[in-house]
Amino acid sequence: MSDVTLDDRGRLTLPKEMRERHGDRYHIVELHDGIKLIPVADDPLDALRDEFADIEKTAGELRERAREAAVDEAGR
Repeated sequence: MSDVTLDDRGRLTLPKEMRERHGDRYHIVELHDGIKLIPVADDPLDALRDEFADIEKTAGELRERAREAAVDEAGR
């Protein structure tokens, strides 16, 4: 964990180690008790492909399973 301070123009500078690990682009999410920085990949589609590379089902199969789960949840 690091402490950082905003400059007079409201800019925040992240330590070099964090920038090297997480990149230079972030989504800022406001929470009830603070903010959260979420790194944005240079190529979000490549990041998704990498994240789900081990999934063996097709998009159609995943969509159908999600639809069935939603119908089941609504019926409760």
